[in-house]
Amino acid sequence: MGHTYTVALFHAVFSTKQRAPEIPDIAKLAAYLRGVANNLQIKAVEIGGTSNHVHALIGLPSTMSIADAVQKLKSNSSRWLRESGAFSGWQTGYGAFSVSASNVSAVRAYIRDQEEHHRTRSFEDEFTALLEKSGVKAAAEVFD
Repeated sequence: MGHTYTVALFHAVFSTKQRAPEIPDIAKLAAYLRGVANNLQIKAVEIGGTSNHVHALIGLPSTMSIADAVQKLKSNSSRWLRESGAFSGWQTGYGAFSVSASNVSAVRAYIRDQEEHHRTRSFEDEFTALLEKSGVKAAAEVFD
């Protein structure tokens, strides 16, 4: 067999520095991130968020780590956001959660529903819940 077949799906989450509301148009940022992802052979399944954070459901090529993928998405979008207006940057770090193929529809719906979701829940509460649901024990230390 001369081919390599992989499926590596991740739900990546990253926020602006100090969760400042500095993303003026999440739809435009999502479109830009899709272009960056495409250029890197990353499959952008769904991208969304709010004025202070991004959710991206991405499929990675077998040669790329999640750390490399998020770093490239953050650095390229940071440059673009700064060129488009005032942007202080992304918070150091990110969350990345593996997603099974059977759960893709639910994660896509979750990402598409961010604006509505955050009418009643802060990013900090949401991120802590994602960490806890994924088995990360030190969720409270994330916002220190």
